[in-house]
Amino acid sequence: MIETVTKVNDTVNGFVWGVPMLILLVGTGILMSLLTKLFQITHLRHWMKKTFLAVFKDKRVTAHTDDDDQSISQFQSLCTALAATIGTGNIAGVAAAIVSGGPGAIFWMWIVAFFGMMTNFSENVLGIYYRRKNSKDEWCGGAMYYLSDGLGSKKGMKGIGKLLAVLFSIFATLAAFGIGNMSQINTISANMDSVFHIPTWITGAILMVLAALVIIGGLKRIASVTEKLVPFMAVIYVVGALVVIIMNIGTMPAVFGAIFKGAFALRSVGGGIVGYGVKSALTWGMKRGVFSNEAGLGSSVMVHSASNVKEPVMQGMWGIFEVFADTLIVCSLTAFVILSSGVVDLETGHMITDSASTALVAEAFSKVFGSYGGVFIAVAILFFAFSTVLGWSQYGMRAFEYLFGTKATILYRIVFVAFIMVGATMKLQLAWDLSDTFNGLMAIPNLIGVIACSGTVMAVTKNYVNRKIKHQDIEPMYNANPEIQKAEEARKSSDEPVIVSDSNLEASAN
Repeated sequence: MIETVTKVNDTVNGFVWGVPMLILLVGTGILMSLLTKLFQITHLRHWMKKTFLAVFKDKRVTAHTDDDDQSISQFQSLCTALAATIGTGNIAGVAAAIVSGGPGAIFWMWIVAFFGMMTNFSENVLGIYYRRKNSKDEWCGGAMYYLSDGLGSKKGMKGIGKLLAVLFSIFATLAAFGIGNMSQINTISANMDSVFHIPTWITGAILMVLAALVIIGGLKRIASVTEKLVPFMAVIYVVGALVVIIMNIGTMPAVFGAIFKGAFALRSVGGGIVGYGVKSALTWGMKRGVFSNEAGLGSSVMVHSASNVKEPVMQGMWGIFEVFADTLIVCSLTAFVILSSGVVDLETGHMITDSASTALVAEAFSKVFGSYGGVFIAVAILFFAFSTVLGWSQYGMRAFEYLFGTKATILYRIVFVAFIMVGATMKLQLAWDLSDTFNGLMAIPNLIGVIACSGTVMAVTKNYVNRKIKHQDIEPMYNANPEIQKAEEARKSSDEPVIVSDSNLEASAN
């Protein structure tokens, strides 16, 4: 039975993470970049000012909502999304890309991130534009809503929209238990056992208790933890990586040379491939890039949609920054550490060491920090992977809520926490592979929704640019639902969120 499941999964996974799917993912990013007139470049100064720089200048970005309001701040939504995306993929994933695709894979990872910015932007714009309030007055948004209400509103597409929304929710729920839970915890427990000799069951028990204290408390408690944890873990890792890079600064010209040579290497006269070859570099770079920042999977939009922001494009810009921070900063630093540390032959792209995955990164850090290099990576994995669990718990919960209703979410949270012990104590290669497949399957309905609603993204973006950048006096586009649109207009000059009752939304929807 297990052998049959493995074979079927390998076949499906080969398609889900194969070249056609990767082309679709990047192609969607290219399409949305063109439709928004390369927003990530043409309005670079604007989105940086409204996101990262605003954290230090605009109190509204980090302002906490009242206890009786269930939305979270813009900064909290970013940190919760980054908590889920900055994980083992930023360490083990980058190492895997270099081992399998050579240094050139990093260049294609950058390309994926560049266009992925606009895929994530589009998901968040649609997430805010089609979001609604549940019975607890919590904002709910995500691919399932712009599939059912966006794609479903088009002529003859109501049934298809609802079907794709259900499929997305099923895939997201299953992926949350795998990639968002057991595989992350398994990585932590294995590292704790290897470096600190802590038994896996003890690590599992401690993490299960800590997770329960946060996850059972709901989104506001998760956001409260991640807004402190994510900046801390990111700064520590960035500083550590920069120390290694500075110590090896003399190798950086060769590092960049290896990256570009590996990305564009041509076949030699004898028919062999210089380094690891363009095809391998491109495939692994794209695959690990998508896996790291999740642009196109429709995952992080479920947290971004809970923000107290009213402008869809505002949250879209946080989506751009999310991909920028995850791939262009954290993943790039990991790559530079590996390539500058002498564990890779920069002339040929071949590995000099037999280490792989997190062990490769630990070896690279050890070149500067000695035996503490392995300790540093083990601690980094602890923070990165555990924060991923917190973020994905929210993704799975929102998908589960769409399928079974708000009251059923407490059952989901209890089961999700219980599976942490399973992840810590079992060998989960098949479960990891299955969750990897479900993670990729999420992208199919999500990308259909993004492409189908691309006109809406373009219209909302144009509306924002005309109002906020060109200062034209036109009506804003906040939400597709008339009731929410009116409520958001009512707080046009106020920073306080307006609560729209679930009964009003139901009446409006009908």
